Amino acid sequence: MKICSHILGFPRIGWKRELKKSQEDYWNRKISQCELKIVGKNIRKKNWTTQKDMGLSFLSVGDFSWYDHVLTTSMMLGNIPSRFLYDGEVDLDTLFHIARGVSFNRKPTFPSEMTKWFNTNYHYIVPEFNQKSSFHFLWKQILEEIREAKNYKKDIKPIILGPMSYLFLGKSGDLNFNCLSLLPKILPVYQKILKCIKNENISWIQIDEPILALDLPDEWKKNFIYSYKFLKSDLKTLLTTYFGSITHNLDIIQSIPIDGLHIDLISGDYDLQNFNKKLPQEIILSLGIINGRNIWKTNLLECFHLVKNFQKYRKNIWIGTSCSLLHVPIDLDQEIHFDSRIKNYFSFAVQKCYELFLLNDAINKNKKTLLESWVLPLHEKIYFNQLNKKNIQKRLLNLTEKDYQRKNNYVIRFKKQQKKFNFPILPITTIGSFPQTKKLRFLRAKFKDKILDEKVYKEKIFKIIKKNIQIQEDLDIDVLVHGEPERNDMVEYFGENLDGFLFTNDGWVQSYGSRCVKPPIIFSDISYIKPITVSWIKYAQSLTKKPVKGMLTGPVTMLLWSFPREDISKKIISQQIALALQDEIRELEKNKINIIQVDEPALREGLPLRNIDQEEYLKWAVKAFKLSVSKVKDTTQIHTHMCYCEFNDIMQSIVDLDADVITIENARSNMEILKFFKNFRYPNSIGPGFYDIHSPNIPTEDDLIKLIKKSMKLISYKKLWVNPDCGLKTRTWREVKHSLRHLVNATKKVRILQNH
Repeated sequence: MKICSHILGFPRIGWKRELKKSQEDYWNRKISQCELKIVGKNIRKKNWTTQKDMGLSFLSVGDFSWYDHVLTTSMMLGNIPSRFLYDGEVDLDTLFHIARGVSFNRKPTFPSEMTKWFNTNYHYIVPEFNQKSSFHFLWKQILEEIREAKNYKKDIKPIILGPMSYLFLGKSGDLNFNCLSLLPKILPVYQKILKCIKNENISWIQIDEPILALDLPDEWKKNFIYSYKFLKSDLKTLLTTYFGSITHNLDIIQSIPIDGLHIDLISGDYDLQNFNKKLPQEIILSLGIINGRNIWKTNLLECFHLVKNFQKYRKNIWIGTSCSLLHVPIDLDQEIHFDSRIKNYFSFAVQKCYELFLLNDAINKNKKTLLESWVLPLHEKIYFNQLNKKNIQKRLLNLTEKDYQRKNNYVIRFKKQQKKFNFPILPITTIGSFPQTKKLRFLRAKFKDKILDEKVYKEKIFKIIKKNIQIQEDLDIDVLVHGEPERNDMVEYFGENLDGFLFTNDGWVQSYGSRCVKPPIIFSDISYIKPITVSWIKYAQSLTKKPVKGMLTGPVTMLLWSFPREDISKKIISQQIALALQDEIRELEKNKINIIQVDEPALREGLPLRNIDQEEYLKWAVKAFKLSVSKVKDTTQIHTHMCYCEFNDIMQSIVDLDADVITIENARSNMEILKFFKNFRYPNSIGPGFYDIHSPNIPTEDDLIKLIKKSMKLISYKKLWVNPDCGLKTRTWREVKHSLRHLVNATKKVRILQNH
């Protein structure tokens, strides 16, 4: 039987980040909604044309989103929070308001919560549910795009997020509310959507149910079976799973009427022969054999032999990517600066489509000549002798348990630090970055392109730092930051200054909405070369008597927000980065920088999806952080920052980090994490994030006072810090100054009340 090839989704940002730029132009009223929609249409056209040219069996439709695919699902289902229905109309602006917030009649309406998409650095807008939630087929973008795609290819595979995963990913303000109670309301709407898609002469639909990789409660398992029996239709269903194995939930698959099943062979550990025995033979099994989350070229010969061997046991096979390709850059051909030998090791989204074509063609023709030439660079190992550095490996081998511990515990350190810094109660700080203006980005670009020499560049950056310090002093913030004007990205900047990383020019990946990042590539053993941040922080500290924080990105975040090597473990890579950071921290201390922030926003992100695998990850991830900071003095205050994830289930590991101060995202989730502290006493100091920096809304003093007071009921005022919930790089200076002024004024008023 002929094998089909397909992908689970294509990047939606455009080859030159056209979506990001047009979104921001629209938000800033530089272009019309009509012009924005034309950009989206052109992106979809190029995506589909590329898939067609690469010989894929199906075009993927429905993977394009104006902000996030979960939010698109909420719009499709008419699940729109009532606070965004102020004018009765629902359009593209409504979608953006849910994601970003809006000010209506001068009253701010705060956006929906945003959190990480499983264990990736992609973020989604969390659906909101309550007892009054109702659903109807409102947003018909999927039908419009199906009609568009028919202009490019007959065989189309629409993609929608399944009802069980959608409900599972949502939240209710009422902790006692069971989202499953909404199934009787939501399933008829899904049924109608499937019928409308079938009426477009579509044969197959991809329904994503990634929660099947999780440990699901029995109640969810039972309702999974009920839901898919309810949704059985003439439309052939490819049930799609990814980010892990679903072997533990195979009983669900065996009980539901589906026509195809997609499994992730990259993230999931499968015994294919045994798995196959338990799967009905009439079901098509789609093998996610091309890595959708990393950029290394696939060993297609290994894939060829795997599939050919598996064909002995099952004839109904498709091949595809492990997950959507939105997690990788679009096109390697844009990286014209790469040495051709280096380029031969990599494969971006377009090339992964081509890999599927090559593999599909080779399997169907039983001829692997082209595969042999494709994988040849993987065997040549032109400069693999540069990958492993003996001095780094020796340093790792010599580590002992003492290298992961600070000299004294937090109680002793707290007393010494209080004596040294003499902070007021409720000390105020920010997370690190200040607005990255167009002028600043242009300045960095000129330096990168060698239009500006280093001396002039440094002088200009120093002027910006001086202005940042002056603004903070005028606001009367207690612990200052230099504002990070020299940094393009919190991971890329450090990677550029360490040995072992490679960088792309156009390797952009969507993080959320218009936010794109350019992950570095970890190519060899990582080592410290020279001081990275010292000159900037040292200069900032020379301008003020108040402490200025050293600002570093933690080892786990640098690892997970890069494309890692696949020949050594992530644990070893994290240790290499930790040792490099340890060297940088030593240099900061030598230069009298006594507060150092080591950010780990990705700690929760790397958590394996199944409970059985989580302890091992958390153990080495925590140790990597502790290795980076273990050599500092008791009087050096270590901060860390985390954002946009579910903290509660890893709180013990956060405690184990033993940071003196942790600042966390909290405001966007309506201070939800504070509820956790009713039953959990966090031992160290904490700043729970008092306003959402991803919204243009400016918090009022009264609202901030209420939130600070609310926090003080659950966290000792002696250990409570006041701060925004994340860095301020995406905001305007007007928003930053007003918001921070309100934050400082609110804090001072609460201090007066507390002191009395």
